[in-house]
Amino acid sequence: MSKKRGLGFYADIYRKILIQDLKSKMSYRADFVISTFGMIMTNLSGFVTFMILFHNFPTINGWDYYHMLFLYGFSLVALTPVQCFFDNNWNLRFMVQSGDFIKYCFRPVNVFFYFMSEVFDVKGLGQLAFGIGTIVYAWIHIGIPVTPLVILKLVVFLFTASLFMIAIMNIAAATCFWIKGSGYVMVIMFRFKDFAKYPSSIFSGVFKVIFTFIIPIAFVAYYPSLVILQPDNVPLLSWLSPLLGLIFFWLSYKFWMLGVRKYDFTGS
Repeated sequence: MSKKRGLGFYADIYRKILIQDLKSKMSYRADFVISTFGMIMTNLSGFVTFMILFHNFPTINGWDYYHMLFLYGFSLVALTPVQCFFDNNWNLRFMVQSGDFIKYCFRPVNVFFYFMSEVFDVKGLGQLAFGIGTIVYAWIHIGIPVTPLVILKLVVFLFTASLFMIAIMNIAAATCFWIKGSGYVMVIMFRFKDFAKYPSSIFSGVFKVIFTFIIPIAFVAYYPSLVILQPDNVPLLSWLSPLLGLIFFWLSYKFWMLGVRKYDFTGS
């Protein structure tokens, strides 16, 4: 009878894989420093863009500079998990097309877990640091009270927000099990993340529906952040975002694993 594998089992495996991956990356320290610097500069350009934009326009649909900046920082932190822990999704189509993915089907562990755990993108840590700094900077200027409850809400809803982007990329990556040109799907879905730093209220009716219910970019930052920014007027979708995030992530996982079963059965 097979031994039951719980959270501790997978945590131990992930720790060992992560250590080996980091050792491999640290052997190329110049590449790590340059790529991390590049990530910080990319995010800094977004910061500068907001400064230039709000130099000419004091508000955008009722959102001032510091509230928009908070939303921007919130989106950066929420996007960090998909950057750090699920970056191997970008390699999935190559593994499937070459046939090398079959090796994961014979491992005595969950295929999704093992495939994702092989890569940890350390560049995301630079994005995380910049995002946290942006949130703190905006937080101070907005005057949001610092209490244990508010901090707890921030952590919970940041985690919630991250689930949506992870799910979007899981689904986009898994299309490679059915579509040969799935790289375009990945790129298009990833580009949508740029809309996460803007409030959903600025979009027209059609795009607002798309970004809320079809490609839920509005849940990557906008709806979860309203719990902190507008505590006295929180929309129902904001309160529902933790449940919706868990459901959406679970559906993306099931879709990903459906592709694995198709691959395993057909040998394609």
